[in-house]
Amino acid sequence: MRFDIITIFPAMFGSVFSGGVIKKAMEKGLVEVHVHDLRDFSLDKHKQVDDRPFGGGQGMVLKPEPIFAAVEKIKQSEDTPVYLLSPQGRRFDSFSAEEFAQYPQIVLICGRYEGVDERVIQYLVTGEISIGDYILTGGEPAAIVFVDAVSRFIPQVVGKMESVKNDSFYEGMLDFPQYTRPRDFKEKKVPEVLFSGNHNKIRYWRKKKSLTKTWLLRPDLLRSRKLSPEEKRILEEIETEEKGKKDEPN
Repeated sequence: MRFDIITIFPAMFGSVFSGGVIKKAMEKGLVEVHVHDLRDFSLDKHKQVDDRPFGGGQGMVLKPEPIFAAVEKIKQSEDTPVYLLSPQGRRFDSFSAEEFAQYPQIVLICGRYEGVDERVIQYLVTGEISIGDYILTGGEPAAIVFVDAVSRFIPQVVGKMESVKNDSFYEGMLDFPQYTRPRDFKEKKVPEVLFSGNHNKIRYWRKKKSLTKTWLLRPDLLRSRKLSPEEKRILEEIETEEKGKKDEPN
């Protein structure tokens, strides 16, 4: 898969993809990341890519001409999706990351200042993407998050796809707790069920822990998830147990 990132601060990506899983994926030819300086596509001799907004107001707005020129040059196919990274966009999550991983190329435009000329949004981009309800100084950190999250769903990028499927949010729930050596650390022991050798008991324990964590920390995820009969039974157990804890005298 190929990611093309359009930015006015290409130096921000200098070492971001030079280590870890993304670097290995690039070395294997599974992923390509190309960073483009928007100023290289400016039609102005001073390489200006922004201007004051019509109608007055604070800040600067990215001009349409260089963005259109950059996208037209970078897109390898008419079907290549182009997304503006913006706080006004569609909320980025694990499900959309898996969806985006199906494309051979995606072009990302990093917003800046007071935004971009509205004609870019109306006539050029496929859509807008937001990584959360907060404001960043620009779209560059969001682009890094996007590439990292999407790359994990590309076959062979992560050693075992099973590890991706076990991650939080993949099935609409938070992940279950993980433990490793030592078995006893400062008198805090690893749950005995994990040494039972009974795979069904371990699976059930993990499912219950995952549901418990989700019910306590992110109940909104459960409201939008279709629960299996087993999950419904486990959730009833959890609610009964948690209610019991609250009713216990201090």
